[in-house]
Amino acid sequence: MTDTIIKDTTANPAPLGLLAFGMTTVLLNIHNAGLIPLSSMILAMGIFYGGLAQVIAGIMEWKKGNTFGCTAFTSYGMFWLVFVGLLVLPKMGWWETGPDPKTLGFFLLVWGIFSVVLFVGTLKLKNLPLQVVFGTLVVLFFLLVTAEFTGIATFSVIAGWEGIVCGASAIYAGLSQVLGELDKAA
Repeated sequence: MTDTIIKDTTANPAPLGLLAFGMTTVLLNIHNAGLIPLSSMILAMGIFYGGLAQVIAGIMEWKKGNTFGCTAFTSYGMFWLVFVGLLVLPKMGWWETGPDPKTLGFFLLVWGIFSVVLFVGTLKLKNLPLQVVFGTLVVLFFLLVTAEFTGIATFSVIAGWEGIVCGASAIYAGLSQVLGELDKAA
């Protein structure tokens, strides 16, 4: 009996997920740094690019058999959808108020712990750009947790600047994969 080998010719979904995460993270953290107000532009980016595009990338990673990529992109895509929901749904009358700082602090803490575990996973991958993305993401979440629990606005501003670095590192990681694949194709 002859074994049939099926070659995977589908595109690498990681750049899409990294760019969706990175660009959305940069925009929200430009707001956190105090440079622009929170607006429909940031919220729409959180729903459609940071949210839906990452979930699509996660599903594509699942199809490729990449558990880490599937878990990371799908989870962070859902993070963006939930986060925007926390901000928008109360304004639509679904709840009287949004989360209080303590509640939001615990929400962010859970995501920070999740990010620590994924950061540890990147150490096994030996992929420096991903280690930087997840390492800076861990720092970002814990700065945001500190801001929510203490009420000290300076932590939000510091988180904003650090979040810009985190998002930019994801943009770099995504674009380097796109350009690297172009080099291979040439």
